[in-house]
Parts: sequence; structure tokens; C-alpha cells
Amino acid sequence: NVQTTGRLKPPFGVAQIGKSFRNEITPGNFIFRTREFEQMEMEYFCPPEEGRKWFDYWKEQRMAWYVGLGVNPDNLRWREHESDELAHYAEATADIEYQLPIGWKELEGVAYRTDFDLKRHSEASGRTLEYFDGQTRERFTPHVVEPAAGVDRAMLVFLVDAYDEEDVEGETRTVLRLHPKLAPIK
Repeated sequence: NVQTTGRLKPPFGVAQIGKSFRNEITPGNFIFRTREFEQMEMEYFCPPEEGRKWFDYWKEQRMAWYVGLGVNPDNLRWREHESDELAHYAEATADIEYQLPIGWKELEGVAYRTDFDLKRHSEASGRTLEYFDGQTRERFTPHVVEPAAGVDRAMLVFLVDAYDEEDVEGETRTVLRLHPKLAPIK
């Protein structure tokens, strides 16, 4: 529907932010295992032969977003999922991890979901979700790259990374060095 009404040609993305829920048996580790949280995600639709290119592109862009908002790159790293831990629908998945005082924790995931979702929807609905390019006369089911991040986790990282202590005339002063785009007061 978005593609048709927006007259969009792949590649294009649809982003949203909202509540997510999960069935956590033992919530804990502060905001890393809550049952309800704010999530921001995007489904980025692209031609099948461009899936890996866009996966790499969104990995680069998502890391640059954190660094661009003041997170120290030394506290960030990528963790590629091994083949035995990939979701059944994913060709590749990578997590941005952050070094918190409690250790390295997942901040965000970027998944190359191939055409799994659209093909399952087509099978269940009986309606094709293929894209038809009127110029090239090609028909294909788009592949999807999905960056997904928890808003709560991102905010925690911005706060932890901005926390600083400095010595002023023999006294320790606590300072929150937020990036100007995140600071509540200009």
C-alpha cells in the first residue's frame, strides 16, 4: 500500500516508532530485559540483487548515527551473528553493542531478512506482493533490510556516555556532556 500510494520504486524504506512487547520470563538488567519498551525500526525494500549492499549501507548509517550524536566509538562494536544463531528468515544479522559498566550489551540490530516476510504474506493472503517495474518489465519480490533499535537503550547509552566527572579547584564535579542535538537546554 505504501509503495503504491507513494508511487515509490525500490529501494525505499518505511520507518515507525512505537510500543513493543515481549514475553520475558525473567525481566532484569535494568532496561535490557523489560516486557514493554519503545522501539524504532525500518523496513527497507530493495531489489534482490542489492540486498547485501543495502545491509552494509544501513550498518554503516546506524553506527554513524550513534557516533554523530556523541557516543564514543571506542565504546561501540559490531557483532555479526554466526550461522547457527541466525533467525530462520535472515541471511545476515549484526548487532551494535555498547560497553556498559555491566559489560557489552546489544544496542541495535540490523537484519537482512531477504524476501521471507513478503513471500509468507503472499502465501497466506493469496495476493502477490511482487514489485513490477514498468520501464524494465521486471517483476520481483523485494528483499528487506531491517534496522531495529530500542529507544530506551539508546537513551541509556547517550546518558552513560555523556556522564563525566572533572576536578575543579580540588572538588569533583559531575557533568553531563550531552551532544548539543540531545541537550535539553541550549
